Amino acid sequence: MSCVHYRFQSRLTYDSLQFEGLNITVGELKRQIMRRERLKFCQLKISKAQTDEEYTDDDALIPKNTSVIIRRVPAAGLKSSNRRFVGHQAGLSAKSSQTGDSSLLSLEQLLETENLAEAKASEEDKLKAVMYQSSLCYYSSRAAALLRLSASGGAQGFPAASCWRWTTQTERES
Repeated sequence: MSCVHYRFQSRLTYDSLQFEGLNITVGELKRQIMRRERLKFCQLKISKAQTDEEYTDDDALIPKNTSVIIRRVPAAGLKSSNRRFVGHQAGLSAKSSQTGDSSLLSLEQLLETENLAEAKASEEDKLKAVMYQSSLCYYSSRAAALLRLSASGGAQGFPAASCWRWTTQTERES
C-alpha cells in the first residue's frame, strides 16, 4: 500500500492516508481527507510541504510518500454563520420590555434577580442584567447606582463614560 503524509497548517504532526497504486489525484485526496476528518462546508487547498507549491488542478497526480500541507478555505457561495452581538442604545431595551408581554419581568426586576437563566424576560434584557451584575464588584455604591440608572434607561441622553467621570471626580473631592 502507498501513502501520502498530510498535515493541516494549524497542526504540528503529520497523518498518513493510504491508497492503492503509485499516485493519487488531488481531487481523490481531498475527498478522502474530508471524509476522514469529517469536514463539511469547506474547500481544501493542498500544497507540497517541501516547496510550498500549490496543487490547483484536481486531476494532478501526487506521487506516493509525498508530504503535503492542507489549508481549509470556506466554501464559495456559503454565507457566514457567525453572528455578532450588536450593541443597542441605552433605553431601547427598557422601552421594549415595557411595551412587550406583561408576563415578562421588567429590567429593574431583572437587575435584582439571582437566576437569570430561568427568569421570564427577553434575551436583550437578560444580557443587560448580566452585564450589570458582573460589573458591580468593580464600582462603588454610587457608581453602581448610576450604572443601574443608565441600564434601566433612566439616564437617557447621558453617555456612560461621562457618568463614570463625574462619579470618580466627586468621590475624589469628598
